[in-house]
Amino acid sequence: MDSFIYALVLVPALRELLPRSGIAASTGEIGYYGGIMFALFLVGWGLSLLWGPIGDRFGRVRTLMLTILCYSIFTWACAFVTNVWQLAAFRLLGGIGIGGEWTIGGTFIAEEWPEDRRKMGAGLMHTGYYFGFFLAALLNATVGAHFGWRAMFAVGGFPAMLVIFIRKGVHEPKRWKPAESTVRAMRMLFTKEYRKRTILNSLYLLVSIIGLWAGSVYSPAALTFLAGKAGLSSTGAVRIASFGTVLLGLGTVLGCLAVPPLAERFGRRWTQAFFFTLMLLSISLGFGYAFYMQEHALQWFLVLVFVMGFGGANQAMYSLWFPEQYRTECRASAFGFATSVGRFVCAGFTFLVGAGVSHYQTIGIPVAMTSLAFVVGLALLPWGVETKGQPLPD
Repeated sequence: MDSFIYALVLVPALRELLPRSGIAASTGEIGYYGGIMFALFLVGWGLSLLWGPIGDRFGRVRTLMLTILCYSIFTWACAFVTNVWQLAAFRLLGGIGIGGEWTIGGTFIAEEWPEDRRKMGAGLMHTGYYFGFFLAALLNATVGAHFGWRAMFAVGGFPAMLVIFIRKGVHEPKRWKPAESTVRAMRMLFTKEYRKRTILNSLYLLVSIIGLWAGSVYSPAALTFLAGKAGLSSTGAVRIASFGTVLLGLGTVLGCLAVPPLAERFGRRWTQAFFFTLMLLSISLGFGYAFYMQEHALQWFLVLVFVMGFGGANQAMYSLWFPEQYRTECRASAFGFATSVGRFVCAGFTFLVGAGVSHYQTIGIPVAMTSLAFVVGLALLPWGVETKGQPLPD
């Protein structure tokens, strides 16, 4: 849920905070500084690669609790910022926490669930993540519409209470044994056995992040703009953005449920190629064509948002695929490295997208260009490790 709060409140938050920071709240400046915020969040997520070795050394459960606290506290703190620079700092710190949640959560499920249900567990974990779309959209249409963007960030602090349940009711997987050191776990990723797959896995994530996050973060802003163009009030625009977020989340939940059976039937690489293709088409057509239509732009954009959501389930594949490629002693480190390091590069692309929005004074074309990342991803997939039919390594 917390991840999508920012996407929903981006425009109203920056409209208030930019003037307080001595910056005009024009469409171009909102796009530019919105890109900066997103880039800093990705830098924080990139720094979260440290959680993997910590999880290998000190345990999955204790590390998971720390990541949840980190993200929830700094999301909650965003409700009290007085300028855009404070918001930027808290987004950076919150990013460190959320990256660790995926790293440790995905590793925990891979090791704890029985082999015959492990693959479905990876898909179900991501449905929970994207059910947050629905909850965030519901909160935005109610809490956000009536109490504003600060109340939305304040709600983001509630997941911290999950730590109480995790501490009492969740235990370490039987497979886990403390790694000799955090440094050794990281070094294993670049031995002859793992080097190629570690590099490729990091590139696959980079592709997904550039496309999916640019599309999902800017979709609410695009819908807000299109709703205004269609003559809706500001409250109506908020509700349209919320409805679009529901469609995005619904598409992704359905896609996540489809990932395990498709991966078992067609293999990991072919399934990922299918989802990459959906992302390529939906982002390029949505932001490059539907966004500029003179008639029915809002309706067609909403259709493509749903397709984008379904294609966004490509990230669920990583929770299934990556743990199958590494032994237990370095699994969390590998997952954390692959799902985090590419975000440093993606942060640079985000600055470029923000600069493009500022220069062209439009969201459409700069975001549509990010879909080209999936062309690169499709070209790299044949080199990946196919793990269909193989058990989780010990």
